[in-house]
Amino acid sequence: MKYKIEPKVEIKINGETYSYKLFESLKLLDEINSQRAVAKRLNISHSVLNRRIKNAEKRLGFDLVKISGSRTYLTEKSKNLVNIYEKYNSRVVETDKLIIAGGHIITNFLESISNEIPFEVDIYSSDDNSAYKLAKKGLVDILALDDPQIAFKNDLDFRVIGYDNLVLVSNEMSSKMKIKQMKDLKNLEFVSIEGTAQRLAWSTLDENNIAYKIIKNVKSEFDAFKIVQNSNKLYTFLNGSYFKGNNVLKEETKHAISLIAINSEKKEVQEFIEYFLNDGQKLISREGFIPIKPWKTKEKKMKLSI
Repeated sequence: MKYKIEPKVEIKINGETYSYKLFESLKLLDEINSQRAVAKRLNISHSVLNRRIKNAEKRLGFDLVKISGSRTYLTEKSKNLVNIYEKYNSRVVETDKLIIAGGHIITNFLESISNEIPFEVDIYSSDDNSAYKLAKKGLVDILALDDPQIAFKNDLDFRVIGYDNLVLVSNEMSSKMKIKQMKDLKNLEFVSIEGTAQRLAWSTLDENNIAYKIIKNVKSEFDAFKIVQNSNKLYTFLNGSYFKGNNVLKEETKHAISLIAINSEKKEVQEFIEYFLNDGQKLISREGFIPIKPWKTKEKKMKLSI
């Protein structure tokens, strides 16, 4: 049996709890400016509404409304409370759209093909760690990861939809084209990006006793790209699906991009993931990733009967 669940927000102010009914009443009052009309809309008596407001004013210690003639208006403090209520209420109200948060690379991919897929989505681009924090709070339907490390660490059920690898990127004036093998990376200076698949590059260099130096840490691939483009001596490793560069560590840095169902109660969540495991593989291949099902990327040949 499927239940229709409608969460309602209560707010605690200075130790006192105020029901959603108060804030919904104030919200309507701000629109209509008539207590009698609001009471009618809420299917309660005018006296009940008036008492609700007066009791709250007494507990809060300030006026929520001001009256001018036959019209009732919210005070500035009251409007501020309604705005706070709206902010928190928006987090629990279900929407038909799929809310997706994730790493910069995979969310840029999803954003770029959002008009080509049979789903309505709102996409929030961040780093994997920040997106995971939103997922833990239940604020998203799907978590999209550039790198599965968080999923491994937290025992999350992730679905791999494709693969990516890292390329060495630097200013065109640098000597990156002279780098033919791993040992040529010795003593280079790098820009590091927190919480990304770059961990594979660093661990590879460490395991092979290749000395290197991290000069700067940043939070996004685009920040790293900008820095190295403006330097003649700095390097970084970026996703080959998105950036052009040297493939010196292509095999060593191959990693999965993945989707994790957070709000599994919403049927579209699983449908979205299944789409990218099947028909969406063409889009994954087209946008520079390695598909997990390459046979899904081939156009079907039509048989002509004579």
